[in-house]
Amino acid sequence: MGSHFFAYISRMKLIKRWSLMRNTVPENIQEHSLQVAMIAHILALAENKYFGGKNDPNEIALLAIYHDVGEVVIGDLPTPVKYFNPAINEAYSAIEEVSKTKLISLLPEDLQEEYCAFFSPADVHKKRIIKAADKIAAYIKCIEEGMAGNHEFIKAEQSICKEIDKYSDMPQVKWFMDTFVESFRLTLDEMD
Repeated sequence: MGSHFFAYISRMKLIKRWSLMRNTVPENIQEHSLQVAMIAHILALAENKYFGGKNDPNEIALLAIYHDVGEVVIGDLPTPVKYFNPAINEAYSAIEEVSKTKLISLLPEDLQEEYCAFFSPADVHKKRIIKAADKIAAYIKCIEEGMAGNHEFIKAEQSICKEIDKYSDMPQVKWFMDTFVESFRLTLDEMD
């Protein structure tokens, strides 16, 4: 019998994000992961180009593609629940690791080691780039919802902005925010 790995992975498109909030445009973890990968790629590239970094932007983009893969098995836990207290966050992280292990076990044995590295990167700096990209993608979602007249995301936008401020030691994050984010507040006609 063949591997069920990619059949599971394809279900990323069925896992909705922002489940406790009214969305004008629903978002799934597959779409989110692509956006995070694109942002992480340029964060790594910008760090190299402007701030003396030595990243492999392509590797970081690949790692970002899989950053939420564990949610295929367990779903997306809303942020207010996940961070309600440390015990919940710890338990959810442990469950997410178990789900990643399950997914990896679905691969042919000689590919499992490579996917372990994709699913759980060891390099702290790479993980921080991806986490910053994840926060930026969430911030952009809040802006887009606000632009669509959805006030449900106002508090989330403020909260996520504070989270992004925690990356002040990564100048590429500020560079991205200054260079690209305000465009999300414009209409298509205003961008022309």
